[in-house]
Amino acid sequence: MTSVADAGTVERGPAADYRIVSVDDHLIEPRDLFEGRMPAGLADAAPKIVTFGAREVWEYEGGLYPNIGLNAVVGRPRDQWSMEPANFDEMRRGCWDIDARIADMDLAGIQASVCFPSLIAGFSGAVFSRSKDPDLGLACVRAWNDWHHDVWAGTYPGRMIPTQITWLLDPEIAASMVRENAARGFRALSFTEFPAKLGLPSLHTGHWDPLLAACAETGTVLCLHTGSASWAPIPCDDPPFELLPTLFPVNAFIAASDWLWSGVCTRFPDLKIALSEGGVGWVNMLADRADYVLDHSGSGNEGGHWKDDQKPSEVLGRNFWFCTIDDPSTLEPVIDRFGPEHVMLEVDYPHADSSWPDTQKMVHETIGHLPDAVIAKLTHENAEELFRWPTP
Repeated sequence: MTSVADAGTVERGPAADYRIVSVDDHLIEPRDLFEGRMPAGLADAAPKIVTFGAREVWEYEGGLYPNIGLNAVVGRPRDQWSMEPANFDEMRRGCWDIDARIADMDLAGIQASVCFPSLIAGFSGAVFSRSKDPDLGLACVRAWNDWHHDVWAGTYPGRMIPTQITWLLDPEIAASMVRENAARGFRALSFTEFPAKLGLPSLHTGHWDPLLAACAETGTVLCLHTGSASWAPIPCDDPPFELLPTLFPVNAFIAASDWLWSGVCTRFPDLKIALSEGGVGWVNMLADRADYVLDHSGSGNEGGHWKDDQKPSEVLGRNFWFCTIDDPSTLEPVIDRFGPEHVMLEVDYPHADSSWPDTQKMVHETIGHLPDAVIAKLTHENAEELFRWPTP
């Protein structure tokens, strides 16, 4: 069956002048992800696609998880975009089929990609960690990672940067999984930006130290995707939908502040944190504010909370990487202050925010005037170095 989103042709952007490594894309889990990857006694309880009304949805432990329309709209006319759940044949095939995804990446000049989970897992695997049956939930996490390793990242070696989810209910198990996965080539962990908002211990308790130590030890990048805790600083009960994506950078500001003041970067100075889909417009403001607070609140005095030899702004530039789709007026001030080494590009395929298939054009219009060496860092070199993923 031909997908509605695959019908017709997608107009190409300009020639692929830029080599791009996208550090924030998404996948829609295919129908057969869990088949053959679950322990025999749990296979029947694994997530499965069912028909609910006229819609295909994931069913897991009695809950229904639709593929929300705006999560997979690339290739569709804008007047067909909506929040309505989408069936597989209504999505562009590259959303869930690795062969078609690689073809779409080639269409926009995207050499490699970091792909986050969809709603059946949650960006950080939180759905499985909330399972009524913990053994089932843990098996689902392992199955998801096995599929990502074998199929999504394994079919076309070098094109997909292996990114795992983990078991959020036990940091010791999570740490063991990170080490096991690092040994088989995983480079990133999709983790939650706000553990406390998921009902888990906060960053300030030391609870997550075994996991963070494993990430630092193995060079596994901790990717904090906006929305991974299903929380946003919404000021009212009746917001229009547009308010939520408008506030994505606010989420990143709050998350970076929380991680910064938690002290985890002082305990683990080699920890690498990438703030996905949060933009860069807030970065200089946080750097200014955090340094000012340290100097004026008393916490910088002997016996205070801040224990790092460097200022908060310096730790921000040491441990954090900032990801941008399109920040035309605030990108260069961040580069001027922190240098170009900690900014990376996102494509966000197949979400509504995505620059695909016009990624080359957007890159040219946004940063094409910068020096070639800076452009190379932003488009691919920083990502290649951070994820230890050299591309051809």
